Amino acid sequence: MTTLKTDQTSEACPAQALLKLLSGKWKPQLFKLATLSPLRFNTLLRQLEGSNKQSLSVALKELEEAGILQKSVLKLKPLHIEYYLTEKGKALLPVFLSLENLI
Repeated sequence: MTTLKTDQTSEACPAQALLKLLSGKWKPQLFKLATLSPLRFNTLLRQLEGSNKQSLSVALKELEEAGILQKSVLKLKPLHIEYYLTEKGKALLPVFLSLENLI
């Protein structure tokens, strides 16, 4: 019997890869807030008590790189940046709702 190494396990199991991606500081809260409306960075800083610019930026970037959030630059003065759920992110809604129902 062969055992999988930790880094190979996430490749072999999509659910584990998803949990690894969505675990991390602020990511579940960001996902939930993104289901309600587009997210603005400074609004998030105020809503996520205890967050800071660096950890929030990292979480947003990782979710964006994974294709769950998309960043949109609105050419207004001052410049506005919003994050919103992509189709891939919207496809995860039933998974999150199922998890909430388990608690």
